[in-house]
Amino acid sequence: MGETPELVPTLFGLWRFYFAQPQPQTAREIGETLLRLARRAADPAHAVIARYALGGTEFYLGALPAARQHLEEGIARSTPDQRRTPAFRLGQDPDVGCRAYAARVLWLLGYPEQALAHIHEALALAHELSHPFSLAFARAIAAVVSHFCRNVPAVCEHAEAAVALATAQGFPFWVAYGTSFHGWALAMSGQAKEGLTLLHQGIADYQATGSAVFVPYFYTMLAEVCAHLGHTEDGLQALAEAHSLVEQHEERWWEAEVCRLRGVLLLRQTGTPQAEAETWL
Repeated sequence: MGETPELVPTLFGLWRFYFAQPQPQTAREIGETLLRLARRAADPAHAVIARYALGGTEFYLGALPAARQHLEEGIARSTPDQRRTPAFRLGQDPDVGCRAYAARVLWLLGYPEQALAHIHEALALAHELSHPFSLAFARAIAAVVSHFCRNVPAVCEHAEAAVALATAQGFPFWVAYGTSFHGWALAMSGQAKEGLTLLHQGIADYQATGSAVFVPYFYTMLAEVCAHLGHTEDGLQALAEAHSLVEQHEERWWEAEVCRLRGVLLLRQTGTPQAEAETWL
């Protein structure tokens, strides 16, 4: 049929598939096609979807300024009446998605207050929409931003809420996501055995969904817990796996933290030359 606007829901679904694989270059190409279709049709709703897809992909690749530009453009173009557009009903609401991704991007760029404001807006909008999948997504990403801020009680609160909602609604992806964060929070607050068990379970269940995106981040959380408990070797093993996946899948957004934490743990390891730790730092 050619590049007709009727392609948008299908392309958006394909973008989600390739993003989760992850195959970021293919996901980026699909996002660019979505944006081209939106511009040709002068359709603001499709423009929001395209900006969300491109913003999420650029975030994944570590191209943070580009991601911020796409996501803020998506937020600016979003209006309530767009939710009648069929593509808006695929997965989480794109407006909620833009705000949640923007929260992560802004934190990584050094704007924690703006990051918290955006994730609070995403949560409020998801509640207002009464859309369970969007709310489970927003709760899970609120746990991420709280983890960035090292706010352990907030991580626990959002993770528990995400797991409860996702379990009730039958969203195994978000159950696994929230379980990982709940495990991290328990381990960091003194319940080491239970926390580690939940974290391992969450990571395994997450990978069982078929998704590989963000797995290096989960391994870094595991390494943090190992470092907190004094299990240096286990932490380094988790970080080695994270680094391998970063290189394999081009997941660059959390790469600096993988390297930093590896340097920190190497300094704790008896007999490791300081120069090796310095290289990672």
